[in-house]
Amino acid sequence: MDLLNTLVEKGLRRELPTREEALAVLATSDDELLDVVAAAGKVRRQWFGRRVKLNYLVNLKSGLCPEDCSYCSQRLGSKAEILKYTWLKPDEASQAAAAGVAGGAKRVCLVASGRGPTDRDVERVGRTIEAIKEQNEGVEVCACLGLLSDGQAERLKEAGADAYNHNLNTSEATYAGITKTHTYADRVDTVQKAHAAGLSACSGLIAGMGETDEDLVDVVYALRELDSDSVPVNFLIPFEGTPLAKEWNLTPQRCLRILAMVRFVCPDVEVRIAGGREVHLRSMQPLALNIANSIFLGDYLTSEGQAGQADLDMIADAGFEVEGAGTTTLPKHRADALAAAGGGCGSQASAGCGSHDAAEGAGCGSHAEAGGGCGPCGGHAQAAPSAESAAEPASEVPGARPDLVAVRRRGAGTELAPNA
Repeated sequence: MDLLNTLVEKGLRRELPTREEALAVLATSDDELLDVVAAAGKVRRQWFGRRVKLNYLVNLKSGLCPEDCSYCSQRLGSKAEILKYTWLKPDEASQAAAAGVAGGAKRVCLVASGRGPTDRDVERVGRTIEAIKEQNEGVEVCACLGLLSDGQAERLKEAGADAYNHNLNTSEATYAGITKTHTYADRVDTVQKAHAAGLSACSGLIAGMGETDEDLVDVVYALRELDSDSVPVNFLIPFEGTPLAKEWNLTPQRCLRILAMVRFVCPDVEVRIAGGREVHLRSMQPLALNIANSIFLGDYLTSEGQAGQADLDMIADAGFEVEGAGTTTLPKHRADALAAAGGGCGSQASAGCGSHDAAEGAGCGSHAEAGGGCGPCGGHAQAAPSAESAAEPASEVPGARPDLVAVRRRGAGTELAPNA
């Protein structure tokens, strides 16, 4: 296909595709799907080889969020039967993080539900970051705490944070249909604050909420303009008890096209498959590794992922390798730019955040933990459902698998061992 050859050439040059080209990727047929994956794979290998970065979520504070994000299981008024608990102590969070690091994770994402942190919360998270880094040498830490006030990003960086995650989730045009308690502009402002403080910016999207192809392209172009080092791609898991509980709009093929479009628009950034991959990609997960270079290990914020060992087996069986702690994730030009801006994790593997450059999807950014997410930073932002998708019963959506949704009952905040 001339389209795919053009997109590969542009990706290798870091040249932005046209909107028409990006939309054409989403419109390709199933007969062309393997060609799309192969083309995106050429761009992925140019910048990231066959490495897969592992990230691990620690949910510092779960549930009881005052925001009304329609996709989130922790939202105001949510009836989802999720775990609810207040702040973990630094040693508890460090112990939880150690499970992920032992499984091969090089980045730990610290997430807390809520609109945004108070200054006291920032101090608390700072102590947690210090505890994690003292006990886990070389680990990268990304914070995902919601909307930031002036000076808070700088204090997180001083405490040792390498990255900050805050997802845009969906296009500006559809954002007001998802939440009323904050705006799209608020989210953009927080990503810019993180960037300005020298933190690696992680910001992504949530697909599957009934959004149009144009919405998806809009948000990915916005992420490129924000120069996010890491772009987590979340696939909505419709939690019972949330307004989007019946939105089953994704197939594995659709997910692969979305990932490919993100890779072509953002060729040299860390593209992470985040919440919902097990539910929506299912047996196609190994194929998606040809496009994305990063995943979460084990469970998400309020939903269960597949077992950590299953993730490791999948990576090896697909012919990929886990990215080591001493490896810089981002390509040299991005790592150098991050280092010049004062980021501690992009360019120097010795800085302990080697891969960081990619701002782990802010690992937690995506957080979109399966469907729900972490309040303002969580994922699954989903665009307002279209008339067609809203009218389509979940039972008639090809590939819909409501039986795969599992609420998290283990890990941090519980007495059960984590799934890592």
